[in-house]
Amino acid sequence: MSPAFSPLCLLVVVTLFHFCFSNQNLHGRLCIDDERQALLEFKDGIIDEADRLASWVGDESDCCTWAGIACDNSTGHVHRIQLRGLDGHCDSQGFTTLRGDLNPSLLHLKQLRHLDLSCNDFGGMQVPSFISSLGNLRYLNLSNSGFGGVIPSQLGNLSKLHVLSLGNLYDVEDTYGSYDLTSVPNMQWLSSLHLLTHLDMNGVNLSKAGNWFQVINTLPSLVELHLSICKLSYIDPYAHVHNLTSLTLLDLSFNTFSSSVPWWIFSITNLASLDLSGCKFHGHVPSSTSLFRNLTALKLLDVSDNNFMNSSSVLKELSSSIGGNLVSLDISSCDISSPVLDSLHNFTSLHSLDLSKNQLTKTIPKSLGNLCNLRELDMSYIESLQNTLTYTLQSFFECKSPALVSLRLEATGLTGSLPDQLVKLTRLKYLQLDGNYIVGTIPDSIGQMTSLRTLLLSHNQISGPIPFVIGRLLSLVSLDLSENQLNSSIPDSLGQLSKLIFLDFSSNFLEDVVTEAHFDKLVSLKYLNGKGNNLSLRPQLSNWIPPFQLYNLNLNSWGLGPQFPLWIDLQKNLTELDISNTGIEYIPETFWRSFTNLECLDMSQNRIQGSLLSIPSTLRLLDLSYNEFGGKLTHLSNGGFPISLDLSNNFFVGSLHNLLCSNGVKRTQALSLGNNSFSGAIPECWENTLGSISWLGSLSIGGNNLSGRLPASLMNLTSLLILQLGRNELVGSIPAWLGTKLSLLRLLNLRSNNFHGNIPHELCYLTMTQILDLADNNLSGNIPRCINNFSVLSGKENITDDQFSFYVVYGEATIASDLLVTKGREDTYSTILQLVMLFDLLSNNLFGNIPSEFTTLVMLKSLNLSRNQLTGRIPEKIGDMKRLDSFDLSLNKLSGELPVCLSDLSFLSNFNVSYNNLTRRVPSGTQLQGFNESGFIGNKLCGAPLTECCAVKVPNKEDRNEEGSHEADWGLIISTLLGLVVGFWTVVAPLIVRRSWRTTYFRFCSKLIKV
Repeated sequence: MSPAFSPLCLLVVVTLFHFCFSNQNLHGRLCIDDERQALLEFKDGIIDEADRLASWVGDESDCCTWAGIACDNSTGHVHRIQLRGLDGHCDSQGFTTLRGDLNPSLLHLKQLRHLDLSCNDFGGMQVPSFISSLGNLRYLNLSNSGFGGVIPSQLGNLSKLHVLSLGNLYDVEDTYGSYDLTSVPNMQWLSSLHLLTHLDMNGVNLSKAGNWFQVINTLPSLVELHLSICKLSYIDPYAHVHNLTSLTLLDLSFNTFSSSVPWWIFSITNLASLDLSGCKFHGHVPSSTSLFRNLTALKLLDVSDNNFMNSSSVLKELSSSIGGNLVSLDISSCDISSPVLDSLHNFTSLHSLDLSKNQLTKTIPKSLGNLCNLRELDMSYIESLQNTLTYTLQSFFECKSPALVSLRLEATGLTGSLPDQLVKLTRLKYLQLDGNYIVGTIPDSIGQMTSLRTLLLSHNQISGPIPFVIGRLLSLVSLDLSENQLNSSIPDSLGQLSKLIFLDFSSNFLEDVVTEAHFDKLVSLKYLNGKGNNLSLRPQLSNWIPPFQLYNLNLNSWGLGPQFPLWIDLQKNLTELDISNTGIEYIPETFWRSFTNLECLDMSQNRIQGSLLSIPSTLRLLDLSYNEFGGKLTHLSNGGFPISLDLSNNFFVGSLHNLLCSNGVKRTQALSLGNNSFSGAIPECWENTLGSISWLGSLSIGGNNLSGRLPASLMNLTSLLILQLGRNELVGSIPAWLGTKLSLLRLLNLRSNNFHGNIPHELCYLTMTQILDLADNNLSGNIPRCINNFSVLSGKENITDDQFSFYVVYGEATIASDLLVTKGREDTYSTILQLVMLFDLLSNNLFGNIPSEFTTLVMLKSLNLSRNQLTGRIPEKIGDMKRLDSFDLSLNKLSGELPVCLSDLSFLSNFNVSYNNLTRRVPSGTQLQGFNESGFIGNKLCGAPLTECCAVKVPNKEDRNEEGSHEADWGLIISTLLGLVVGFWTVVAPLIVRRSWRTTYFRFCSKLIKV
């Protein structure tokens, strides 16, 4: 054999050996025993509710075939762990996330190169430092998995990393609230990762990492950099870029820099994608400056919410430099007006354009580019447009073959009806027109838009029936027709939409009976909201099994009862269920065990009877108010209580001790147990349970038979905004700590109890209170003069619209309510409770004057001081309280006159000063004359609206003599006139008769003039 042939033989031998070894592995077990054991130990620390790791079993099985595991075909070593949750869609809701602890047994996987645990939920735990010892890792993805705390700097030891993803953009919540963001106080350790091509730190708190740019500038291989929402606040506008020449993607979005434009960004010539949205860059860009000239590779540009783009010169330069290259452009929220937008031109390759939230007054100029090629257009939230849909889309309707796929025109002030020309948009898949003023009916031509996947028409004024042709839109995934004026019945053709996932036709005027035919083929349906209609669901089959498994079901105000619909019991995946006001009287015993994932349950306003024995620990919101539940409440939950629990307006009895002294109540934010028959004292256990935490914002236990004094441990509930204890049998004095310790209270209701003593002046510390109801007690003494400290009532502090709302989950909120007396009428206030401004001291034994400080409460709408022992006069500046709607001072001992400035109270609709000691005339020429006479009787008042006229004084003889003394003295007048006449002619007559006298007189006058 020649020497030249020897290497060839050796190569053949090695190849045959490799083939035999590989073939042996194919027929045998590939997994290495130590590594299998390491994976099993790792599994032991994981909570896997979805059984994703079900294949990870057995001491003899091949771990290389387990879910998420990949091995090297030659060596058998595990080199990849891919356990990405939620099917890779981190922003979706689901139950496939892994939880628990990460076992360091992974250190036995010496050849591990790829580790992906993204989109899971590890409960806010810190990123384990042992990962830094996996020295062969090339790929590490821990993003959006609920990690918290400081990211260990030891990760800088992973010098072979190419991809590092630690971002955490999506909100992950544990049992008690949101996790703290992961953070990196110093990024220096990243500088040792020279091979890094992809770095994702979205959502990581970098506010203390002042060296972030210097470190990033040392990574020569970096291709993609994601630093969105990192709380960065400083960026050097004039920094020099050295090593970022390979960078093709840069995302700095939603870091509020609020500085001038950083010029160095526009010198990175290889950038293909640039996202500066929400960075608040501002300042004037000189017309001679070329920002975009060097970015010839740029395809995707997002500069939304940056005012430096509001410039004709910048848009012209953008157009002329790279306009023809851009595929996607987002310049939303840049305060751009239509004249400035006219500067855009020559965007011939543009596929996506976002102009939303600008100041446009006309539609897109045709000079912008070839609109027929545009695929995505967003012009939402431009109320100044106020055009018809036909006019707005005219340029697209004129296209021979418009390419438009996505059209977003939400809250754009659109008027008119839905035009038939919409069918010309044959490729349209996403159509969003909600929040406009569209009228008329849904045209039958909508049935020809068969490419539609999403149709959003909510919050308009569309009327008529849902057209039968809606059933032809077989590609439809999401349909929202809510908040319109649709009427008639629901077409059963709706049941043919087999791909439909989201269906909402709530808050319309739909009526009639719905049967299983309406849901015949809705096999994909997950979200169904039909609340606020006059519909009844009556399946023709008593054992109907729906074709869908819902996550969210809302049938509020439908006719479902009296029996509980058994088909609902089959919806095992429900997370939210609202069947309030549906006429249900009975629920099966198995109900509370049927829904293992249920988080929000509203069955209020029914007639459900029975006892409440347990509450599922998964619930975050439970509303059973206005039913007929009864019996005693024991320990209802072995786990945590709902964040919002409303059991009000039922027939529960007994003590509150077992309920309120449960450890599970610690996470509750809103607790409503009012209007039942609970008795006994308010339990003294707040410091051990609720008092040890700061979550409770609303406590309502009014309308029961509770007795005794207020327990001092209530002062530990320092986050309380709402405290309702009215209509009980509580005694003692009002404690001073109500004002000093619970200073955040917005609503304090102690009405109809047996409190006595003075009103403590410490209540004036409740500066944020807007509803204070102490009526119908035995309070005495003076009204504190410090009431001008109420900042909200005096207009010194503004209030937010959601101060009486408590958000629970997925944007769902529970809204507080209270039974209040205004205008002499008792009403329950709920959705408008935040608008009520009330001060009620009715039916006590208060005495002294009405403090003039009341007149500083200019935001007060209802003031009731009736049925007390108040004396003195009505404050003179009462007219300053211009928002007063109801004003009651009746049944006191007030004296003096009614102030004329009462006429300034133009909003006053209820006024009562009856049964006092007021005197004189009711001020005339005011709206007081429009009130009923009953509001003035029991005084010494006269004039309208009273029938008693005010007496007119008749003058007596002495008055008449006195009046005569003031008559004209004609003798004096005549003598004065005669004297003037005689004096005049005594001087003038000689001048007329004697010429010499006349000449001398005029010469004398002439000399006087010259002088």
